Formats: sequence, C-alpha cells, structure tokens
Amino acid sequence: MNEKFTDFIRPFTTHPVAVAVSGGVDSVCLLHWLVKSGITVTALHVNHHLRDAADIEEKYIADLCTRMNIPYKIFHWVGDKPTTGLEAAARNMRYKFMTDWCNENGIDTLMIAHQADDQIETFLMNLSRGSGINGLAAMSQTSYRDGIKIVRPLLTTFRSELIEYCDKNNIKYFHDEMNDDDNYTRVKIRQNRHLLSDKLGISDGRILLAIENLARARDVLDADISARVSSVMYDDWALFPASFLFDVPPHIGLKCLGTIIRSIGGNNYQPRLNSLTIALSNLTSDCQFTLGHCTLRRLHDQILIVPEGAKTSIRKKNEKIKRLKKRTQHNNT
Repeated sequence: MNEKFTDFIRPFTTHPVAVAVSGGVDSVCLLHWLVKSGITVTALHVNHHLRDAADIEEKYIADLCTRMNIPYKIFHWVGDKPTTGLEAAARNMRYKFMTDWCNENGIDTLMIAHQADDQIETFLMNLSRGSGINGLAAMSQTSYRDGIKIVRPLLTTFRSELIEYCDKNNIKYFHDEMNDDDNYTRVKIRQNRHLLSDKLGISDGRILLAIENLARARDVLDADISARVSSVMYDDWALFPASFLFDVPPHIGLKCLGTIIRSIGGNNYQPRLNSLTIALSNLTSDCQFTLGHCTLRRLHDQILIVPEGAKTSIRKKNEKIKRLKKRTQHNNT
C-alpha cells in the first residue's frame, strides 16, 4: 500500500463497504489492501458469460474470498446479449447488479478498482473526442450511481505498483485478453501512451496533475450548476424562460441543459457534448424533440423539459407552478 491510498481510505474504516472484484490485478490487489486496512468488505463479482475464462475466474474469486474469510456475492448476466454496444451494456449491467445489491443490503459504498493508468487513458480518450471540462476531468474519486456512493481509491496508484505487490506476495490474478485487443480505442491509447513521455516529455505525473486541476474546476462549476438547476426543477420536470440557457456563457447553458436532461431522464450520464450543442441550437426557436429519454419543447419564450412520453402543455405547467406558489405562500403564513 502507499501513503495516498492509506490516507484516502481512512474515513471508510468505520462502516462496511462492497468492493467490485473482477479477478484482474487491480481489483484483486484492492481487495487485499482494503482487508489489510481493517475495512469490513463484501466482494461482488459479475460473470457476464462473454469469455471462455469467465467461469474459471468466478471459481477463483469464490475460493479467494473463502480463504480470506470474506463474504462474497456472484451475479450472472444470462440471456440474450446486444449485438452492438456490448461493452457499454456489460458495464451498465455490472453496475446495476452491484448497486441493486448494495441498496438491498444497506451498504452505501461501493469500491471500484480504477487506477491511475485508467484515469490517464480516460482523459486521453475524452481529449480525442473534444470533450469539455467534465470529460477532461476524467473519473471522480467519489461519485454516486443509483443512490450508492462509488469510490475509487486507486486513482493515484499506477498498475505497475499493484502488479509488483501481487507478484511479491504470490497473489494470483487473471489477465483479460480484451486488454490486448487494439480494436478498442482504450487499448490503442494504452499501447502508445509512452510516446507522450518519450517524444514530447509529457509525463504521466503531469497528466495526472492536469486532471486534478480540471477536477477542482469541475467541482466548482458543478456546485454553481446545481444551484441554478434546482431553481427551475419541479419533481420530474423543468420549466424556465429561454434566458435561463441563453443569457449566460455557452458552457454554463450547455451544462445546465445536460444536468436537467440527466436528472429528468434518469440517466447516469449527460448526453454527449455534440448532442447538447445541437439541442441548444434547436432551442433558439420554437421546437419539440427528444434527447436522453426526455422531451424538450420551446414555445415562445419558455422551455419545458419532461420525461419522454409525458404531456408537454406549457400552459398547464404554468398553472401548476402558480398553484405551488400559492400553497407555499399559504404555508408560510
């Protein structure tokens, strides 16, 4: 273990947590470090039944947890699998299994083994897409999904340290062959990232420092956006004057729009920046369209956002707001 990990993990020693364990070096090492830190853990493993080694890895996780006297839960993704977007679908299913289990068992924290190499790769992938500050700030050490706190204690620890620890202590782990498939953008970046340092002198440490600085800026922006958005939200819909989006700098308008769509649509992520940019452009005049499981409508100087399929009467929403205000005034008196 390193000092940064020890300092970060200290506040979590007072209550039980769940930890996602795939069988790879990152998650196996995280499991050992958490136990060594005195944290009460339950290991969660998802068998997607997508690779030949999946059943072998499942058995290893069960045997490992039994030897370490750690409770564990194994989930199985069975049935038809999508023919496109399989990686994203598998990730979403993995999170759903684990966050559902946490909610059902009173566990509020799920530890994930993303580490520093993953963080840099995510930054570079988002950079290649032209992402804004939210994407370039990469993964947060603490975030929320389906009401569960998602914690990534290894974001400042490189994979090489995890490999060294496991090898030195004779801890077995598996290598996912998909990590060598250069058909995936992340793998291409992983295989060629060294060129930034070798050819340009841009070290991994400097990239992590840039990510940390961007994350601080993102957190300040998020706090401001949260306050703005809460002023126009009513349960599962939002109604506001067009000036809410257009009388502010474009990046504020885009962020507000994305945050509202994510909240109302029940999504874990905002729509892509390109989709939000097009949506904002459409909303400069009267229109109606869908995005992120929401229906967006502009009529004259007002914009309404509701769940996809819900009614889009701006007149009725205005009447409802008036009733809510009267009720609030009555309660205050």
